[in-house]
Amino acid sequence: MTVARGNPAAHEVLVDSWPHFGVVLTRRRPQEPTDPGDFYANQVAVYYRDVGAWRVLLGGSAALDWSRAFQLQAMQDGVHADLCEAAAAKGLPLRTYPYQALLSPGPPQPRVPVPPGLRLAPVSPAHVPLLNATWGFGGNVLSRRFLASLVQDFPSACLLDPRGRPVSWSLVDPLGCVSHGYTVPAWRGQGLSGLTLGALGRVLHARGYPIYCGVLPDNTPSLRAVRAAGFLPQPSTLYMLVVTPGTTPAPRQ
Repeated sequence: MTVARGNPAAHEVLVDSWPHFGVVLTRRRPQEPTDPGDFYANQVAVYYRDVGAWRVLLGGSAALDWSRAFQLQAMQDGVHADLCEAAAAKGLPLRTYPYQALLSPGPPQPRVPVPPGLRLAPVSPAHVPLLNATWGFGGNVLSRRFLASLVQDFPSACLLDPRGRPVSWSLVDPLGCVSHGYTVPAWRGQGLSGLTLGALGRVLHARGYPIYCGVLPDNTPSLRAVRAAGFLPQPSTLYMLVVTPGTTPAPRQ
């Protein structure tokens, strides 16, 4: 969807054959300048019909550059198991994050009105330092640059207080996934995330995007919030697998 709409993240789509493909992969275009350790920007997504084609790709295809850090996202259990095995064979560290996938059939429906004194607006580049400081994967230069690219290139929504400071926000990543949702602690428990999800969802729906997200299974408050806004759990796990060459291998999770 994002490639077909201007391709702001500079991705490309590869298949093993066409029109009858066994595996399809999206990745950042190799000619785009990126830090070798930047797994934020180096996003890969994969789907296969033929497990043999997928394993051939893992075994040595130039489509997947194991010398650079990357994150791979997929919703097939086989992708997770095979990538873990391939990384272990290469002696590369890999971290696994299994998210509960949820889909909203239409624009999410907030259950509360916008509180007095707050207003809806897109996230501004000036808000990126706050987003970076509060994101569990953030707090560094690469994450800040990645968040800045999301704010610049994709739809977003936030609630601003009377002084123009964000108190709740939702973004979209280059794979079209609603992500990076957060509400500052002093404003939690008031249904604000539903308001930002609703505002962002209306934009995505108007552009023809599927409205989906992933939440870590133990993040009960976020699961409660997205389900209250109309998101429905899906049977598949949304895996995010992070490979970081040049660092000490971590235990499998």
